[in-house]
Amino acid sequence: MPSTADYIAEADQYGAHNYHPLPVVLERGEGAWVWDVEGNKYLDCLSAYSAVNQGHRHPAIIQAAKRQLDRLTLTSRAFHNDEMGPFLRELCELTGYQKALPMNTGAEAVETAIKAVRRWGYRVKGIPDDRAEIIVCENNFHGRTTTIVSFSTEASYRDGFGPLTPGFITIPYGDTAALKAAITPNTAGFLVEPIQGEGGVVIPPEGYLRDAFELCHANDVLFMADEIQTGLGRTGRWFASDWEDVRADVVMVGKALSGGFYPVSAMLSDREVMDVFAPGDHGSTFGGNPLGAAIARASLKVLVEERLPERANEMGNWFMDQLRAIGSPHVSEVRGKGMLVGVVVRDESGTARPFCEALMKRGILAKETHEQVIRFAPPLVIEQETLEWALGEIREVLA
Repeated sequence: MPSTADYIAEADQYGAHNYHPLPVVLERGEGAWVWDVEGNKYLDCLSAYSAVNQGHRHPAIIQAAKRQLDRLTLTSRAFHNDEMGPFLRELCELTGYQKALPMNTGAEAVETAIKAVRRWGYRVKGIPDDRAEIIVCENNFHGRTTTIVSFSTEASYRDGFGPLTPGFITIPYGDTAALKAAITPNTAGFLVEPIQGEGGVVIPPEGYLRDAFELCHANDVLFMADEIQTGLGRTGRWFASDWEDVRADVVMVGKALSGGFYPVSAMLSDREVMDVFAPGDHGSTFGGNPLGAAIARASLKVLVEERLPERANEMGNWFMDQLRAIGSPHVSEVRGKGMLVGVVVRDESGTARPFCEALMKRGILAKETHEQVIRFAPPLVIEQETLEWALGEIREVLA
């Protein structure tokens, strides 16, 4: 039987070295728990970056996937299938949008939104050809494609991947005055994460999203919310934008849309934006496939029936209060919304990585982000009793 070291060595030999994972090899999961190849049990406090909001291997989603596997898995968009229409209708009814365009990964949803907003800028707003601009924020993370890394402010994401895609204007996150100054007649959209998850669980100032939304609408600019990590219950509401009663013009969803089973994402908007697409303008062989659609339908149903957004709000507030009460000399701040929590390690205490490694040895899998932040984002099905156990271990590590 191969050991943990054997599996890691094999991946290092045959794979690209584009990740720096914790040295654990997982083979099984259920609910909030995962097990490695050595038989060790861990609490998953990352949830595959919020893709596993419903917990690992949720029985209802397993059943839906197995049922669809026995029927039909892929048709391409050359033909209709009997799962995509119901999936799009249910997604639109739950979110309040008129249209949804299904894709696979979060980055594809963002690319789709960029294309739609640019074309809207030309066809509806009247921006001169090839002059459309989209405003983005510093410290953003929207994916890894060439266009998306072109407007990242993380140097390592851009280094060696040029020439970079033009058409993006970068402003500080949380700064409404900077947004106002950046808007021109050629501005088609403002792309923003309601909370910067990968950027370190950065929460914008109270009222920022609402003020930015109003500023966009006053200037005929589309407000584009990347809710791929923050949406579908993670922050205690259906969307993180809901905390400020903001209904974005364009929303990108993914991750938890699949329940952790299969890549499913979508762009949401109303007809004015979505109808800029005609046959042949955009597509995906796997987007809207019957297997993915069936899985997404089951994933959405679990979120609703088990009241997972409400659970995230209740448990998240309690969890953050408990983390703050630890009073660790190594921690400068605990911040977050719902069950998306960042524990900021003081610079003088080193980076967050050693704390994550220490947590792993105690049976908790969390991951550092932006060097100084330990991110805690367990599945939303987690029980308070489990979190109480975890807090005991976290106290020992942060003490």
